[in-house]
Amino acid sequence: MKILKFGGTSVGSADRMKSVVDLIKKNTEPVIVVLSAMSGTTNNLVELATNLYAKNNAKANEIISTLENKYKQEIKNLYKTETVLQKAAHLITYHFDYLRSFTLDMFTVNEEKAILAQGELLSTAMFQFYLEEIGEKSVLLPALNFMRIDDNEEPDLTYIETHLKQELEKNKGFNFYITQGFICRNIFGEIDNLKRGGSDYTASLIGAALQATEIQIWTDIDGMHNNDPRVVNKTHPIEQLSFDEAAELAYFGAKILHPTCILPAQKRNVPVKLLNTMQPDAKGTIITKDAAGTGIKAVAAKDGITSVSIKSGRMLLAYGFLRSVFEVFERHKTPIDMITTSEVAVSLTIDTDKHLKDIVEELEKFGQVSIDKDQTIICIVGDVSFDKTGYAQKVFNALSEIPVRMISYGGSEYNISVLVKSEYKKQALQALNAGLFNY
Repeated sequence: MKILKFGGTSVGSADRMKSVVDLIKKNTEPVIVVLSAMSGTTNNLVELATNLYAKNNAKANEIISTLENKYKQEIKNLYKTETVLQKAAHLITYHFDYLRSFTLDMFTVNEEKAILAQGELLSTAMFQFYLEEIGEKSVLLPALNFMRIDDNEEPDLTYIETHLKQELEKNKGFNFYITQGFICRNIFGEIDNLKRGGSDYTASLIGAALQATEIQIWTDIDGMHNNDPRVVNKTHPIEQLSFDEAAELAYFGAKILHPTCILPAQKRNVPVKLLNTMQPDAKGTIITKDAAGTGIKAVAAKDGITSVSIKSGRMLLAYGFLRSVFEVFERHKTPIDMITTSEVAVSLTIDTDKHLKDIVEELEKFGQVSIDKDQTIICIVGDVSFDKTGYAQKVFNALSEIPVRMISYGGSEYNISVLVKSEYKKQALQALNAGLFNY
């Protein structure tokens, strides 16, 4: 069985949904189709929740009505038969009346998550109605029946595997199984989600649970590129990456793939393909256990980085110092991306400043603390293990005109990372494109 995930752009209109159906019909084996909300919907629902928190119910109702009208138009474009049109109209009315109900009472974070789930519930039901209308053997598998996170907000793979197999056992003999990405239940049974980009995660978790033959992530770009095509003029898709290489690129800024998507597939050794719904015949990128070729494969950049430096004369020979520093970040649930040390100082980076004030107050007990915001991590990925020569030189030759704030090399066999001010990001990516890929 294959798992096929389609993002919001891929199902962003009636015409796009029909194109996705044409794609999935090419499969000769049963497939599970994971769908995101139609493009723009989740952003609208986030805006709706923001206004509900602010008790701005007039604006909330305006957002609901505008979005409802969009869906009413899409179902007119999607269906031909009056029976299915009426069925879809009832679906739209049901979901948007549900959204309006939140303007009449108190609004909480749990209700926000229920609101955010409506996009995926709508897109999958609409998609299933269309498959029914054209006579395809398909069934809707509600993700809320099998997708669950534990008390640490991590997916409970054992639960997912058990309950997904139960759902499939109850629904044998179909060609297409349609389900929602992103949404799940928490340990208390409440509607929750896998955070932004969670549809990729859903597909990977399902693929791992079923040990699928392949997980396909369909987006609007033809695979993972060797550099950011939004910043540099010439890039090319990479035909093959290892799980480790892809994970580094995804974490450090390659937007095509969500960072969490790799681990479940890697654990069960399920290949992941990145494909383009707009160019379905393009090769895309395949991610497997083994890398293809050697050398540097790609560059990615992660913005919104803050560097934190702690300077302390007491650090010299003081065992337990780094542990104490890391515990500060652990207490405030703030992950660390990069770290460099010297005998009298340690510098590290974080990608959120939500708890920065409290973190700094605690760190000042250890020494002098300095903060630099508006930084970018640039990640150079490939076979750059410590027994290879020349790659570090090529990287730093390319960056010879760029002020580099931090360097991380040796922590991974697949990654050289540098920290620069965000104002130098474009210049750095272009320099690396020229120096590493001869563009």
